[in-house]
Amino acid sequence: MESLLLGKSNRNMPQIPDSSRGRKRLRQEEEKEEEEEIRAESSDADQTLSLEESLTFSDTLVALRIIRAQFPNIDKVSIRPFILRSQLYSCVKDRTQVDRELESLRRDKQLRIFKLNTGQDDHAIMFLDDYLSQMERVMKRMEEKKQGDLEVFDWFRNHVIDVNLEPSIDHQELCLLLSHGGKVKDDHISLLINAGLLTRQLIDPNMFWFAVPNIGSVLKGLSQGRKELLSLLNRRRYKEIMLAPLEKKCLRFSPLDMRFHLRDLIGSGHLKTVNTPTGLVVRVSKD
Repeated sequence: MESLLLGKSNRNMPQIPDSSRGRKRLRQEEEKEEEEEIRAESSDADQTLSLEESLTFSDTLVALRIIRAQFPNIDKVSIRPFILRSQLYSCVKDRTQVDRELESLRRDKQLRIFKLNTGQDDHAIMFLDDYLSQMERVMKRMEEKKQGDLEVFDWFRNHVIDVNLEPSIDHQELCLLLSHGGKVKDDHISLLINAGLLTRQLIDPNMFWFAVPNIGSVLKGLSQGRKELLSLLNRRRYKEIMLAPLEKKCLRFSPLDMRFHLRDLIGSGHLKTVNTPTGLVVRVSKD
């Protein structure tokens, strides 16, 4: 009797095409694997290095790898790890060295640097493999939605990203490089913008910033987390807190963790660390 009821119930249920169901399952599995990879890297970093133990480095590439490994796992946002330039300034004392080594790594195509739309002079650094992985995710989603002429993504990856290593590109050069893949149409440019790979510059609409897809909600959290952390410290009598307990606190308005924000605000000069007999203290910098 039970099997008959189940059979009848199944006959009445709408059938989902196998191909659609398979693509969805494959995408979910890929995203789960990437999230587990990031979580494992973060876990390893958490177990070996607290912020107090990993606050300073002598080498920019080492700092980049450590901060990348400590990138927080963000729920409901599919994004690969990125590092802020300000975070590097917090842990490599010589800023000129940081800028020089970043430039060398950028020219060697190990990483890309992105101007962030935060209203401040913020730059994100992403290892090239992470950026290409992020781009691949977007391509697959656009493919599933069957949005536009998707060959432009291959042109962008093979002829634009590999040639133009700068944070921005003008419309003429973009079309010229894309044309190595095929005939460029306005719809192709719109598709790249809609995918989050390009954003128009407000000052000059013929110029584009290269962008990181899916980063928008994270940037909102970045701005809110900065305000929340500074407010927390400013409410203290001496505007300071011991680093070790502060690092363990959770922020209410940012998906990024306390360690991410501390590195950022120390590097940008809003906060500073002071050595005391009981450990490092984080203090608001005087205006």
